[in-house]
Order: sequence, then C-alpha cells, then structure tokens
Amino acid sequence: MASLLKLMKLEMRKFRIGSYIRAAMIANIIIIGFICLVSLVEDGMLDEVPNGMPFVDYDMAFYVIDTLVRATYIVFASVLISRIVIDEFRNKSITVLFMYPINRKKLIAAKLLVVMLFTFVAVIVGNLIVGIGFYILNLYASIIPEPITWSLAAKELLKVTMGALATSFLSLIPLYFGMRKHSGPATIVSSLIVVAIICQNVDGFTLYSIIAVPIGMALLGAAIAYMSIRNIEHVDVLK
Repeated sequence: MASLLKLMKLEMRKFRIGSYIRAAMIANIIIIGFICLVSLVEDGMLDEVPNGMPFVDYDMAFYVIDTLVRATYIVFASVLISRIVIDEFRNKSITVLFMYPINRKKLIAAKLLVVMLFTFVAVIVGNLIVGIGFYILNLYASIIPEPITWSLAAKELLKVTMGALATSFLSLIPLYFGMRKHSGPATIVSSLIVVAIICQNVDGFTLYSIIAVPIGMALLGAAIAYMSIRNIEHVDVLK
C-alpha cells in the first residue's frame, strides 16, 4: 500500500495535478455563473416553470447543480486518462517506466487511482462550491422563497458523496475506448457519450435517477479498470 501511495504522489507531481485543480476551480466558477444566469432569467422566458423561475425548490436546484458538476468532471476524468495513461502508450514513453523495477500492475493502478481520487474530490468540492454560491445568491435574489434546513443539507451532502463515488468509477469507462487504439480523442469523445447517456433529461426523467444505472455503469468502470490492470503484463507497448 505504501508503495502504491508513493507511485500516486509521483504521478501527481509528474503530470502537475495542480494545473488540473486550478482548471477545476475555473470550471466551478463558470458553473456558478451559468447557474446565476439561469436563476436570474427574466420572467416569462421559462413559461413552463411557475413564476418564470427555473428553480422551484432547493431539491431541483441541487439536482441541476449536481448534474452540471458530474458532467463536467466525467469529461475532466477522460482528459486525465488521456494525459497520464493513453498518451504514454501512444508516445511509447511507458516503455521507459516499464524498464524500472516497478510492478506494471501497480503503476497502472496508481495512475487510475489518481484519476478516481481527483474525480471523487472534484465532484464533492464542485457541488459544495456551486451550492454555497447559489445559496448566497438566493439570500439576495430570493429565487427560492423557502429556507434551507440542516436535514435537507445533510441529505444532499450524502447524495453528493454517493454520487461522487459512483462517478469516480464510471468515469473510467472511456479508458476502454482509449486503450483500443491508444487514442486520446476516442477517450474524450466516449466520455461525452457517457455524459449524454446519464445526464440527459427528458420531461424530468433521467437514466441516472434509476439507481441500477449509475451502479451498473460504476461496476462497468471498475471492471474495465480491473481488466486493464490485469492484462498489462501481456500488453506489447512496442506495437
């Protein structure tokens, strides 16, 4: 375990994870701006919503925020996968790493754990930052008249944490498509397809609301990661 953690730290230094954290903060600010814009839209632009308001209660507001944050960081995860896994296979730089006395499986596992940890933390922090930003906006703009309660906040935090855990696993699904041809674009495009599947909303219905869907996709992501790690000993990186 200690060696795995050390490899994770080395990977984060090597690929300057701080730059991705800064990019994530910028993304959170953009999401807050979008939420504010939608919240303050003029009356009548959203006729199907009572009083012209896009959010009728905190449940709806937090649902929209979580969906935007989740979609953003699934794509972020695919960029990380492309950068720290796919690119090294495509550029053959992974062969240099495999020459060191480091277990191949641990090396790939460390890379994927970095992606999962980043996604898990980013989804939680993103929801908190955007949620707090919306709450502060609501104090001044009175978008949602009802006050937020501690029980509602605790329930939403639990939902966000569980959703972040599922997202950290299902964000590994693009790894399969990227590894087939060692293609970064295929990795990112497949993440957009995943986002389209789980984040689409049709008359208030989403596939993500069916508990079996996020669980099934998370298990699929875990299976893809497991197979990638297990088969790494048989991968010919010189092809």
